[in-house]
Amino acid sequence: MDDKLVKDVMVPLDQCAVVDESASFLDAIRAMADSSGRLTPGRPPYQSVLVVDSRRRVLGKIGQLALLRALEPKYNLLSDLDTVPGAGVNEQFISSIMEHYEFFQDRLSEMCRAAMNIPVTGIMHPIEESVDQDDPLAAAIHKLIVWEALSVPVSSGNDIVGLLRLGDLFSELAATVIELAEGQQ
Repeated sequence: MDDKLVKDVMVPLDQCAVVDESASFLDAIRAMADSSGRLTPGRPPYQSVLVVDSRRRVLGKIGQLALLRALEPKYNLLSDLDTVPGAGVNEQFISSIMEHYEFFQDRLSEMCRAAMNIPVTGIMHPIEESVDQDDPLAAAIHKLIVWEALSVPVSSGNDIVGLLRLGDLFSELAATVIELAEGQQ
């Protein structure tokens, strides 16, 4: 593992779940399902979709949590949901917000139906950080921890060339730990 680089573990862009910037929520769900079906057996399923422009440049990423959040448009009423996890929020506070804003009051099937046509550009996270394909895995682990990300785009120069997924990185780590443990016996 010491010699491995990000490019040795990443999923190349041509194997990632990808949608065009004109795509919808439904298109993103379909792309994620279709791409997961093409994975090598044993690899974790896709948990995000990359959004590309007409020249196939990656503009943003949509993770499963962003797709869930898109089901309830009222989340847009809250200014910065990204700060909530670190703010010491408890169950009572979350319940009071749900009651006050009447989150998830509709039937889930109706919420899904309403979300199908939401443009992906309205729910994607623009690419603001990435790891370089030639970074050592230790540097990538550090960035995933600091960014609290399940995946991060991989760059080569100014281009996004793939996606480093936490599941793939963790599989590599687990295999290394087991190999080291067996070598000590």
